Order: sequence, then C-alpha cells, then structure tokens
Amino acid sequence: MRNLFLSSAKPVLAVCITGLALLLAACNEQETTTVGQTFGPKPTLVEPEKSLLPTVNVAKAIGWPAGGKPMAANGMTVSAFATGLDHPRTIHVLPNGDVLVAETNAPSRPDEEKGIKGWITKWVMGRAGADTTSANRITLLRDTDGDGIAETKSVFLEGLNSPFGMALVGNDFYVANSDAIMKFPYHTGDTKITTPGVKLADLPGGPLNHHWTKDLVASPDGSKLYATVGSHSNIGENGMEVETNRAAVLEVDRATGKWRLFASGIRNPNGPSWQPQSGALWVVVNERDELGNDLVPDYMTSVKDGGFYGWPYSYYGQHVDARIQPQRPELVAKAIAPDYALGAHTASLGLAFNTGKLFPPDMASGAFIGQHGSWNRKPRAGYKVIFVPFANGMPSGAPRDVLTGFLNNDGEAQGRPVGVAIDKQGALLVADDVGNAVWRVTPAKQ
Repeated sequence: MRNLFLSSAKPVLAVCITGLALLLAACNEQETTTVGQTFGPKPTLVEPEKSLLPTVNVAKAIGWPAGGKPMAANGMTVSAFATGLDHPRTIHVLPNGDVLVAETNAPSRPDEEKGIKGWITKWVMGRAGADTTSANRITLLRDTDGDGIAETKSVFLEGLNSPFGMALVGNDFYVANSDAIMKFPYHTGDTKITTPGVKLADLPGGPLNHHWTKDLVASPDGSKLYATVGSHSNIGENGMEVETNRAAVLEVDRATGKWRLFASGIRNPNGPSWQPQSGALWVVVNERDELGNDLVPDYMTSVKDGGFYGWPYSYYGQHVDARIQPQRPELVAKAIAPDYALGAHTASLGLAFNTGKLFPPDMASGAFIGQHGSWNRKPRAGYKVIFVPFANGMPSGAPRDVLTGFLNNDGEAQGRPVGVAIDKQGALLVADDVGNAVWRVTPAKQ
C-alpha cells in the first residue's frame, strides 16, 4: 500500500514542483518605469506584458530581530506601542483612547486551495507569513499613563470569524467578519465584551472568498455603515456570476441591516475613511495582477455613489483589459479613473487621514497609507508606510516615506505594515502582521 501511495503521489509532486519552478523562473521581469511614474494623479501606464506565468518574488517573512524596528523618516521617530500580538491587521481607536487591534487571518477557504494553483498559492502565503491560523479576536491596548506605550493588553472580543473592519456608533460596536457584520454592546471604558453579538447583515463570503477582508466605517451621522468587499478572483476567471456584489463598497442601513451597492468595479478596496476637508469617502485599492511589473498601479480614490471603477473589464479608467471575454464596452465607457496611483503591486491596505494636530501643519488632513508589499514584482514594491499631502480635499503632492526598513538587506520581511490609525494624541499607529506589533510614529523631539 505504501508503494502504491508513493507511486501515485510522485506525478502530483512532480507537477507541483515543476509548476513552482516555472513560477520562480518567471521572475525575470524588470520594472519599465521609474517609481515616480507609477504614483500620483496621472501615472504613466506602460503596455501590458504577456507571459505564461506571473512573476513570483516573495519576501520570506522572518520577523524583527531583538530590538529591531522600522526606520522612521527624518523629523519623525518610531517606537513600539505594543508587541507580542498574533497577526495584527487593523486598528480602531475608541473615543477614550483605548486602541483595538484585530488579530486575524483568512478563514478556511477550501475552494481557494484546490489544484496546483491552490498549492502554489498556499506556498506563497506561507513564505510571506500569511499562512497562519486566525486568532479570531480583537485585543484592547490601553496606554494608562500617556507615554505612548500600551501598559495593558487584554482580550476585548473573541470567537469571531476572521474579523477585519471595526466601527463604533454610540453604544453599538460593529465588527466586519469575513462573511457578516456583527453588532455588540459597548460602554465607554469597557475592557471586554462577553455579550453574544447579533448579526446586522450578511456579507459576500463562501468557500472561495478570495479577498476575504471586509473593512468597515460608519457614516458621520451614524445612520449608515460602509463595508468594503474584494473580488473572488484576479480578473473574473471564476465567472462573473460569483462576483455579484463583490469588488464593491456596500452601504448598510444601521437600523434595518439592509444594504445596497454603493460603488462597484473596485477589485479589492480597504481602509474606508472620510476625508476631513471634503467629507468624501475614500478607499485604497489593490489592483489586478499578471500584466507585468508596472501594471496595474494600486490606488486611492474618492468613492462616488453609483460609481463604476472598471474591474474587471478595464483598469485606471477606460484602459481595456483584453484578457476579459466577453467584454462589456458599455461598462468600460463609464469607468471612473482613480484619483491617485500608489505604485504597482504595493498591496496598499491601510488608509487613515491625519485628523490630529501632532504632526506639522503641512501634513494636516493628508493620508497615511500602509503598503503591505508585493509578492509578484521584481524589484519588490511597497513594504512601507507613506504619506500623501492633501489640499482642498484632494491629493496635492508626491508621496513621502514615513516608515521603511521592513525588508532587511537580504530582502527578507522583518515586518509588513497593514492598517493605520490616528490615536487620541494625534500619533500614527501602524499594525505590523509579520512583526506582530503595533508601531507608534510621532514627530521627533527637537
């Protein structure tokens, strides 16, 4: 029986190894534009590249050495707000200053792991530090003396299903699980929620759930919640019928739980935030793969009610993706171009507007963005936190590095930034899901 098993397993193993070797061999693509051309309101879009297999250039996740931390930009300093976390992804700051961190990872997705492609995806995720069991909890961090370090760390809410987005409206605390929005009672100062939650609304999920993260923000008046939902695929290769109400921002009525499609054609939106000058809703978006090193730039954009942003039929407005058949020219014709490019394959996942007063005046109302980092670009992109200045509600200049050094000199990932938030004192908080820490960035003392 053992010999029979081995003989039947060898062809499968050989195919997997061959497929992996081919993927790694495809790592010879080189960037064709300078970094500056893939950032800004009008990026330079190169011609799509056609290749049998995409580039795979995964940074091995190793974590920080003892005493290690990211490198802050000139005029800033960074310190550990909390360490010893379990894959922290998003941050929510409560009105009393307590900091909530979602310790989470992907749910079980049996349809995502089928076949050779699934095996290779699992290998890539493991190397990148993302193939870990989800802690399925939210942890409360409290800085009791205001020194910028959390003295207490305790379980706030557990037994969740790959939680990601969080929102508080009055005494109602909402969590966006991978498949539903849950509501829990909360009172100022609570350190733990033990009351069972109630489901407010289902969200698109299922056994595939390719982009599983569901982010969340409440409207300024508290009447609505806005949930982001990523696509089931790269470019609709699993059929468009499974993409219903995905690649979208959903508007959820908080009183009834009923929701409607607010905006669509947004491949993988995250970080929904209200721009403080204009009052508009903004998101950061992970764009599609397998068109080359410099396509398609990830982006941030204001989200218009009823707007269509191209996916999968076109990118960056009305640039047609010829891989999609049949095409939908009537949709392409109304595709909205994003407001600001954030670099190809940077995996921009976190967005927070600077609503505090701690940073210099020229940073008021600008956007901090957590770039998780590429797995399919050579050289690698992202793996940093950047800042984009705003004026009159729109981006007004080139991006600036805030935190770098997440990759060491050997190209290994010591950390990967994800969610960002502004704390009660106005400092920037950054969740690092490989370093298992929350970093705190402030202006350097003069």
